[in-house]
Amino acid sequence: MEQLKIQELYSDLSKTMAGELLKSKTYPWEVLPEIGAFIVKLGNTLSEEEYEKRGEDVWVAKSASVAPTACIHGPAIIGKEAEIRHCAFIRGNALVGEGAVVGNSTELKNVILFDKVQVPHYNYVGDSILGYKSHMGAGSITSNVKSDKKLVVVKAQDTQMETGLKKFGAMLGDEVEVGCGSVLNPGTVVGSHSNIYPLSSVRGVVPANSIYKKQGDVIEKR
Repeated sequence: MEQLKIQELYSDLSKTMAGELLKSKTYPWEVLPEIGAFIVKLGNTLSEEEYEKRGEDVWVAKSASVAPTACIHGPAIIGKEAEIRHCAFIRGNALVGEGAVVGNSTELKNVILFDKVQVPHYNYVGDSILGYKSHMGAGSITSNVKSDKKLVVVKAQDTQMETGLKKFGAMLGDEVEVGCGSVLNPGTVVGSHSNIYPLSSVRGVVPANSIYKKQGDVIEKR
């Protein structure tokens, strides 16, 4: 299904250090099992003039701002000019893009954040990819495991795609806006330039350039 492909969700793969990895796949969730190994490989090639290694498999750009209270476990790369705020918890397998913001008490695990992504207030982002300039409002989260623990299936109107993954949060396209207090259920895919209303429970596929008000009530932007 075309709208689920990497080339449709992410218009410019130069906006992430994971561009090489994404180019090797068709659908974005296919990279989730490979994020950790990719980070280690990439980290060992980074310029020592621009990045410093802080602990095992943790590379932080010298221009990034990291609060003393933040906790970062590797493998992880924190890009240039990124901001990691008070009590942020990066659990590993996290690639944080240039100019991205990881906020107060936000938790990341097995994720790719493109450049300029903002997850600034009490967010949980796990087993997910957030496109260029996407933003998650305060308290919005990705739910990455189904309650029945079965493998995640991506469900669109006219098709279902088996992912083979037990853990799969959300794939957000470029410049997606997620409203405060929303839950993105396992296997959610939101097309680029779409908006999610606050307090939404989102599942399935939201087309690009849409406004998601509630399940069954999605309108095209004008």
